[in-house]
Amino acid sequence: MLTDIQIAQRAALLPIGEIAEKAGIPADAVEPYGRYKAKIDPKYVSGSDGKLILVTAITPTPAGEGKTTTTIGLADALSRLGKRAVAALREPSLGPVFGIKGGAAGGGYSQVVPMEDINLHFTGDFHAIGAANNLLAAMIDNHIHQGNELGLDPEKIVWKRCVDMNDRALRKVTIGLGGKANGVPREDGYDITVASEIMAVLCLASDLMDLRERLGRIIVGYTADDRPVTAKDLKAHGAMAALLRDAIRPNLVQTIEHTPVLIHGGPFANIAHGCNSVIATKLALKLGDYVVTEAGFGADLGAEKFIDIKCRMSGLRPSAAVLVATVRALKYHGGMEKDELTTENIAALIAGFPNLLRHADNLRKVFGLPCVVVINRFPSDTETELSLLHELCASHGLETVISEVWAKGGEGGLALAEQVIALCEQPNRFRFCYSSDAPIEEKLNAVARKIYHADGVVFTDGALEELKRLKVLGFGNLPVCVAKTQYSFSDDPKKRGVPSGFRITVRKLRVAAGAGFVIALTGSIMTMPGLPKHPAAEGIDVDENGSISGLF
Repeated sequence: MLTDIQIAQRAALLPIGEIAEKAGIPADAVEPYGRYKAKIDPKYVSGSDGKLILVTAITPTPAGEGKTTTTIGLADALSRLGKRAVAALREPSLGPVFGIKGGAAGGGYSQVVPMEDINLHFTGDFHAIGAANNLLAAMIDNHIHQGNELGLDPEKIVWKRCVDMNDRALRKVTIGLGGKANGVPREDGYDITVASEIMAVLCLASDLMDLRERLGRIIVGYTADDRPVTAKDLKAHGAMAALLRDAIRPNLVQTIEHTPVLIHGGPFANIAHGCNSVIATKLALKLGDYVVTEAGFGADLGAEKFIDIKCRMSGLRPSAAVLVATVRALKYHGGMEKDELTTENIAALIAGFPNLLRHADNLRKVFGLPCVVVINRFPSDTETELSLLHELCASHGLETVISEVWAKGGEGGLALAEQVIALCEQPNRFRFCYSSDAPIEEKLNAVARKIYHADGVVFTDGALEELKRLKVLGFGNLPVCVAKTQYSFSDDPKKRGVPSGFRITVRKLRVAAGAGFVIALTGSIMTMPGLPKHPAAEGIDVDENGSISGLF
């Protein structure tokens, strides 16, 4: 059996100009980055909006669910049915690529290509975000070194440096050592680039000037009397925007079947808002009758943030939702361990089904979206298990479709595509989880109770102090972005399935004034991941011809 990278390397790619022409993108809007990638300038593109389809999933497991693979396969299937389809995805982070999770280019015969480029440096967007982030960090410490005219309290600086790699050793560092010439010593730390507020700003900005203004609103720290100091105060936002001038333009690539794909931005949904850029999504809607996009991790994280943050800020409205599930993931939620999942186990499947049902009910009843469950089929799935899962879904009024896009590409997603087209014509009672004018604590409790099915939230003493400060500063009514483990509805990754009788502990609150939301750090979630004992990087190599192996 061929690996994902072998399949991708054997694919016959079309020149990116042909893909742009197929998508209806004028030549003036296309800036090629080699033969198979291009930056697109949205100002040259016009047209009426198509239908927006959100692909999300049940609670993730170590076995993997194939959400990106399904997203790409659905776009290919819609194209096979003669529809103008475009996929809108996030860019992969090097951290997971070299760590444990892998990239974000799909799999099997449902991939975006050139896969190696997309999963590695791509068009340099992440490097530009990291540079802008670290320029601001450098200007903060330089300002203090040069006399600290703004009165920044070194112990109240909240802006961290970043790097696009999993590196636990950088979570807490001490800088400025070595004497006066090397700056003022203080404690600092690193976030992974996808957790940088600049990533969120780029993904939520409407254009370059909006990006520049948002960058200026970023709070870097506070004075001794708690007055916020911003990037604009440091006169850093103009240079930061200059570094991001090209990065703000969406990237055009293609699937193995030559369906146009816009890939842009890459915040994680467990520590950030987990969606591709507003600019890319809106551009895709001008180009396609149907736009298929995804939000990170399970529907409790990615879909909630897609709706309550991205859609609220941008005016986007999805027409339908696709909930990805697998037999083996449900058996895992039903109590089986990863190395047992290829064995048929009806009892575990039944025990794990409530996880799927909770996500589906959230999409249908909380957010008011028409929803279809897609069962991403694996070779180990038995007909008995698949039939039972279909019956369980039907008993709760859920439509189900089997997907085989990994093995068959778009052909394996035709039934799903037909169901999605029908869903897009159904009545849509789209709504948010909470109202815009509700206070922060009310919004957090709404997400915890309605989406996680918790008994509410609990604030640590430190989080309560931060909550008071945010209200005084005028940030008490911003949307909330909950940083939470992806492996459970709760804030405890060990609680599988559908836990109950728990509360979400908010240990810290952080305002992202440029992005326009408040981040609530819960449980033990980290904004700088670490590498596993045997990182994926150990198996990645390149030969004398420059051919990469072991990427997947």
